[in-house]
Amino acid sequence: MLFDTHLHLDLFEDPQSLIKNIEKRQIYTIAVTNLPKVFFHTKKLCEGYKYVRPALGYHPELVFKFSDQLELFLKYLDETKYIGEIGLDNQKKSVDDFTKQKQIFEKIIFACAEKRDKILTIHSRKAEKEVLSILGNSFPGTIILHWYSGSLRDLETALSYGFYFSINSAMLKSKNGLNIIKNIPDDRLLLESDSPFIGVDKSSKIPYNAESLIQELSALKKCHSEILQRKLHDNFRNILSIKH
Repeated sequence: MLFDTHLHLDLFEDPQSLIKNIEKRQIYTIAVTNLPKVFFHTKKLCEGYKYVRPALGYHPELVFKFSDQLELFLKYLDETKYIGEIGLDNQKKSVDDFTKQKQIFEKIIFACAEKRDKILTIHSRKAEKEVLSILGNSFPGTIILHWYSGSLRDLETALSYGFYFSINSAMLKSKNGLNIIKNIPDDRLLLESDSPFIGVDKSSKIPYNAESLIQELSALKKCHSEILQRKLHDNFRNILSIKH
């Protein structure tokens, strides 16, 4: 089983062709969205397909500009078990912007916690401590920290909370990314493409080369690629089957 926990389906020029390739390659894919208002469109795109699932998102970098969409987010919350992309981003953000992000994120996490069965893919750039503080150590759902780039101390905290980490090819090209991956146990690793932001452009028909990513990860982890692929497969099956 190959999988992709973080793909921006709606940002591709021809999402239908992309879906057909995902189905052909049998890559289980979570199609994240950046705003509640585009979720319904992505949900319609995914209908009738086996390997693609729509996620309800509210990207932190769009929250300040589109702060009026929380009600719509809550309206769609029962339409999918997958939530993302959500989170916090404090890279060069104003105090007002970051404050609004935290207000919205807290309400989203509270609402998701009440449902108890959600799988969240979370953005945490320059805001890892705040994300961990809001999530806490007993969130009744599954947390995936997408493209984590924070400190090893915060990583250890996240691991102690039971969180997963989704790894992309860009992380394997930076010193910080490599150091982070080395410190994540194999049983907490997941894969993501974050395409079209990484590796491909918006006209691509194939989101990423999962096999190549697994090969690179196995070399870094000093583990045979087939063994690592089996572990990653088990991790993904686990997050889909967890009963909270």
